Amino acid sequence: MSETTVPAGIPTLGVLGVPGGDPPDLERLSGRARVEYADEGSLAALLPAVDALLVWDFTSDAVRRAWPGAGPRPGWVHTASAGVDRLLGCPELVGSETVITNARGVFDQPIAEYVAGLVLALAKDFHGSWELQRQRRWRHRETMRLAGTHAIVVGSGPIGRAIGRTLMALGVEVELVGRRERPTDPEFGRIHAGGALDALLPSADWVVCAAPLTESTTGMFDAAAFARMKPTARFVNVGRGAHVVQEDLVEALLSHRIAAAALDVFADEPLPSGSPLWDVPGLLVSPHMSGDTVGWRDDLARQFCDNFDRWAAGEPLFNVVDKQLGYVPDRSAP
Repeated sequence: MSETTVPAGIPTLGVLGVPGGDPPDLERLSGRARVEYADEGSLAALLPAVDALLVWDFTSDAVRRAWPGAGPRPGWVHTASAGVDRLLGCPELVGSETVITNARGVFDQPIAEYVAGLVLALAKDFHGSWELQRQRRWRHRETMRLAGTHAIVVGSGPIGRAIGRTLMALGVEVELVGRRERPTDPEFGRIHAGGALDALLPSADWVVCAAPLTESTTGMFDAAAFARMKPTARFVNVGRGAHVVQEDLVEALLSHRIAAAALDVFADEPLPSGSPLWDVPGLLVSPHMSGDTVGWRDDLARQFCDNFDRWAAGEPLFNVVDKQLGYVPDRSAP
């Protein structure tokens, strides 16, 4: 948790919005904040005039472009996403005293359920059944038994832990990999340090990436990583597209170096229609939707308003991002 200066009087809140999709529930702030909306073109002019900024359009790079320059800047920036890499790509923001908070906690279980769905779909060949149904073909097959298989989940934050718990409920043996080793863990026995990943990959039936995007995790799944996996291994990425060297993944699938993969995040989003990823055999593509369940925008707005209440009262904020680490340390979570 962290504190930031609260201005005297009624503060001004800037909102970087999504066209046609302003955040719900901000009426809770009526009479307590002046709310000013901006888009990518008007954000730079708005920044000097606001005390806090809600980055509702978390897919935008507008903050990175608009932040540098003269004049005051908001003391608090909240992004309606778990990942903060778009904000931390701005050195001026990272070097400032501005406090950054994120949406940690909103997406944990939805993403865990989505990953479990992908794992089940890949194990039970649901795609093959759908295609055979479309062709009106009756072809009996044997599928993979999930219980007793072994998963490596890269990312030991709340999303990775929720994924691990959900997979364990299906009988999967789970090991978590985090930034640093924790010899004892009440749920998973131990947390492996990132440097142990190379040694863990050869034993994995499932490799799930749910890590924050940092300098050390960028491109971590490359040709060398895929070469360490079993030919029967399946790979799932719900972290960030830049975790994966996409060309290496394509080659690994085409050469049957690994059995299958599912990607919900990509280096370029939306995924261009001409991308070769659309047509790679054994690859399931989804449009960055793993955390987006019915009502998720309401959850995000409520979380922000709860943190606004703390900010307005001069209390420590929840979900404060360590701008050097690139994520929220456990000590700053609610």
